[in-house]
Amino acid sequence: MQIFVDADATPAIAKTLIIKTALRCEVMSTFVANHPIRLPPSPFLANIVVAHGFDVADNYIINAVSKGDLVITNDIVLADAILAKSAKALSVHGEEFIADTIKSKLNARDFMDTMRATGLLNPNQMGKQARYGDKDKIAFANALNRLVR
Repeated sequence: MQIFVDADATPAIAKTLIIKTALRCEVMSTFVANHPIRLPPSPFLANIVVAHGFDVADNYIINAVSKGDLVITNDIVLADAILAKSAKALSVHGEEFIADTIKSKLNARDFMDTMRATGLLNPNQMGKQARYGDKDKIAFANALNRLVR
């Protein structure tokens, strides 16, 4: 198993948990982003810097992932592509994406995009995303440990 991290949108706390898990379990973990990620020196940690652009990091991950690997992402479209490759996908909030529910999540995402595009849903009326807190950190750490074991 390898871990791939969609690192551009991953909170620093989650990155730290991934690093600690990779070192403790000696699991290769690759952080993919459009900028360098500071990582401690280790044969189990790598940073791939991709070009700026829409889905460049996602496409790198999709091409690199293999059956049984784990991808850390909040991107539902990326998670769907990962599941299609028989790999696992986990959000930084500790939610494991699974084949049984990913299509409904994609449909909900597409519906919200349509609502915003047609002006029926004003992005300014939506609530701000909650701060990444202790509840998220604990849920993510537990799920990550369970999936890596």
